Amino acid sequence: MNNRHYNIYFHTHTVSGIVISVVLFVIFFAGSFSFFRDEIINWERSESTAITREIQLDYDKALKNLDKEYVLHGRNITISKPSLENRVAVYMEGTKDTLAPAKQKEGTFFYLDNKNFKSFTYEESYSLGEFLYRLHFLAQIPYPVGYYLSGFVALFFLFAIVTGVLLHWNKIISNFYIFRPKEKLKTLWTDAHTALGMIGLPFQFVYAVTGAFFMIKLLIVAPAVMALYKGDQDKLYKELEYNDPDYKFENKKLAATFDVNQLVSKAKSNWSDFEITRVFIQNYGDANMHVLVEGELLSEKKFTGIGKVVYRISDGKEIARKNPVTQNGYIDVVKNVLYRIHFGDYGGYALKIVSFILGIITCFVIISGVMIWLVARQKNNLPEKKRRFNAAVVRIYLAICLSMYPITALAFIGTKIFYPLSQSNLFSLYFGGWLLLTIFFIIKKNDAFTNKFCLISGSILGFLIPVTNGIVSGDWFWTSFMENKIQIFFIDVFWIVLESITLYTAYHLKPKKTN
Repeated sequence: MNNRHYNIYFHTHTVSGIVISVVLFVIFFAGSFSFFRDEIINWERSESTAITREIQLDYDKALKNLDKEYVLHGRNITISKPSLENRVAVYMEGTKDTLAPAKQKEGTFFYLDNKNFKSFTYEESYSLGEFLYRLHFLAQIPYPVGYYLSGFVALFFLFAIVTGVLLHWNKIISNFYIFRPKEKLKTLWTDAHTALGMIGLPFQFVYAVTGAFFMIKLLIVAPAVMALYKGDQDKLYKELEYNDPDYKFENKKLAATFDVNQLVSKAKSNWSDFEITRVFIQNYGDANMHVLVEGELLSEKKFTGIGKVVYRISDGKEIARKNPVTQNGYIDVVKNVLYRIHFGDYGGYALKIVSFILGIITCFVIISGVMIWLVARQKNNLPEKKRRFNAAVVRIYLAICLSMYPITALAFIGTKIFYPLSQSNLFSLYFGGWLLLTIFFIIKKNDAFTNKFCLISGSILGFLIPVTNGIVSGDWFWTSFMENKIQIFFIDVFWIVLESITLYTAYHLKPKKTN
């Protein structure tokens, strides 16, 4: 590689990495915990549920209860299961009956307990698992700024990955095996950055591509909408199968009786190992009422196996079917594969744990890249003012990034003690504590202290998480294991292992002097 190309790749890699480093760290740190979103939700509520994506619900009984409160006639109702918990998501559009009261014409979204049919608003059902999941794509920043910011960060991260590979291409194998902890500081950080970057390279590449796709796909497809579909966005969504078929509301009372449970069971029986993940009821109680039952095959049977059946209620006939075994085309594969490899929901706990480890490794790669940048710019030939500025920039970076560990552990304790902790109070606890810690570390002006304090405080708080759970709910990790409450048991043991590793690391850290 000639010097010109090397300099181009080097500066592109450095600039793109430094610009996005803090936001990228937040995305990967929160994203790593998001692999356990379902477990965190159930741990927080002291609940345990079947580890299946299939909706566990008595549909007819649930609809009968909802009809008393909302009057379902003429509504479109979607029942889905976004996560593994004892609640399903229910979205009801306003009734199509023009003579109905104004209140019935309003749409609503809520969560429904699949056992006692108690409903919860989004705010009432908000949890730490949901918070961390949404933080990993910056959803707390008003839409669409947060979404687009995370999408473009993922895109710049892709540039950093590609340019980093090109930089090390000639020595990519030899450098992977080199680690010199006793050499000067820049060499130490460079070796760690290169080796760990290569270990996590496939993982990082996948998440850079899928993250950018999910967050800025509207900008990606915008030219296609304008050029190929003449601005008709609905037509594009229909061809991509994001929109359900629309059946006309006839405003006539349905004469036939119907049993949604029976329809769901009938659809499920069409294919073995088929799980129902979504039920869409259109024109409830109308003569032209239809029920769409959608699901997917178990991932170990078929990685991409989306199937659906549409029933017309007036005569009970099946009017449309999509076979998950033979009828999943290119669009289905692309949509589902991108989703699955991003969320890692197809390999059980083993894949989630590996993904978490790779996510934390990526966080270390980000930090080491920032440290390389700092050490390279602390040369004696640079003006003192410039060196102070560089050190201050990195100090702020480290304060923001490293303080996420203790504040996340504190949030676990807070949500358990004060359950149910409202969305606003959770925001105050997490963001308020994060801000205070960041300011404290910036004022302290000691990067080694920041690193060690965050590791030790996070470890102590992490140890208190299973203790707090045992005291508050009585679910000590050994009792939850004996009672087969796997999700609660997993979170407690997860924190015990994590805090043990970070505490061991903290007490074996020895500050290395800069030459």
